[in-house]
Formats: sequence, C-alpha cells, structure tokens
Amino acid sequence: MDGKIAALCNERRTDWDEVLQFVTFNYNTSIHAKTKQTPLEMMHGRQATLPFDQQKEIISLTQDPEHSQKIRIFLEKLVHEARSNITKNQQQYKARYDLNRQDLLLKVNDLVLVKTVIVQHVKKLTLTRQVTMDVIVPLVERWNLIQ
Repeated sequence: MDGKIAALCNERRTDWDEVLQFVTFNYNTSIHAKTKQTPLEMMHGRQATLPFDQQKEIISLTQDPEHSQKIRIFLEKLVHEARSNITKNQQQYKARYDLNRQDLLLKVNDLVLVKTVIVQHVKKLTLTRQVTMDVIVPLVERWNLIQ
C-alpha cells in the first residue's frame, strides 16, 4: 500500500495525506485474493457505489422491518465464505510447501540451532531490549529440557 501512496505523491512526498483516501478506497473496493471479496462488502454488506456506475434517476426507499436481520445474515454468510477461502488457500500453501520439504531425522545428541530471546533492562526501568542469540547445542530428550 505504501508503494501506491509513494507513486501518487509529489517528488518531495509532502502530499501523501491528500492521496491516502484514494489509495484506501482502492484497497477497500478491490477483491482480495485470499477472501475473494472486497473489505467494503465484508464491513457494510454491499458493494461500493462508484461515480461511474449507472444510477437510477428516481430512487425509492422502502422500509423493511427485517432489513437489519437480513444484513446480519448476509454478513455472517460473507464471513463464513471468507474463512473457508482463507482455509483453502492455507491448505494449498501447505501442500506446495510440503512438496519440496524433507523430513528431519533427529536423534539425541545431534547438534541443533536454538534461538533464545534474552530481555535486557536498559538504564531506565521502563525500557527493555530483546536480544536474539543463536546457539548450537546437542539435542536432548524432552524430559531433560523440562528439568
């Protein structure tokens, strides 16, 4: 999204706030690859009305006492569809990843790389810093790790 904002801004990048609404509208009205739906429809239960869409000359508003119930049911259906699309995509990614993956055959005392996170307190009590260290250690049985 930041690439789109940068492309629409001036050379000195001082007018990014003026183009933000257009980029956001573009994002909210684009069909997403994972959910196969637009975020605007997921939030409001309808497609966006665009300026170039053909409009009816006479608009009649009807009062539907069950409108809120219908919108709620429709939104629940959209959320269910989006979740199923995401799950299907995740399964496809996993299958594609597993094609080239080899199972590891680890035994006790094999050397393994372990990432450890150490939290350090910096001079003031409110500031902390996380340091990640990579350590190569022999693999031990699980009950030894707990002790």
